[in-house]
Amino acid sequence: MRRLFDTLGRVLRHRWLDETDVRRALPQAVMDRLEARVAASERRHGGEIRVCVEAGLPLSYLWRGLRARDRAITLFGKLRVWDTEHNSGVLIYLLLAEHAIEIVADRGLNRHVTPAQWQAVLQGMQAAFRAGRYEQGLNEAVDAVERLLVEHFPLAPEQARANELPNRPWTG
Repeated sequence: MRRLFDTLGRVLRHRWLDETDVRRALPQAVMDRLEARVAASERRHGGEIRVCVEAGLPLSYLWRGLRARDRAITLFGKLRVWDTEHNSGVLIYLLLAEHAIEIVADRGLNRHVTPAQWQAVLQGMQAAFRAGRYEQGLNEAVDAVERLLVEHFPLAPEQARANELPNRPWTG
């Protein structure tokens, strides 16, 4: 019985928030700045960064007891972040209903970055998200991922690269 009440409470928390809450947390000007930050970052390395923000999980996830990590992995595939030339795509996922952030990286980058390094990146942003400073937290996430991509997928000064994924944050 307790599990049922926990599930119902979680469903209500996730269904209470919607796209209006995403726009309130990340207004148009913030989305524009994030898009520009990702584009500028990608001119310095051979990776692709995709930022995704959702108010709440889909109902099917909630009833099955799935978490933010499960949704981030699904979006990693759905948005084709895995489908970059050098397997160097990274998805940064923010779930407002749980103040959760997840980072999913493709195998090309994960070959070089340990789980402990990813955990350190996440911990560095959690305080900003808990305080509702979403732009600051996402900027920190993009910067931290950029440092890793520059280290492991650097571009030579004259090297051009194609932009394989949209730079605009995805909001469902």
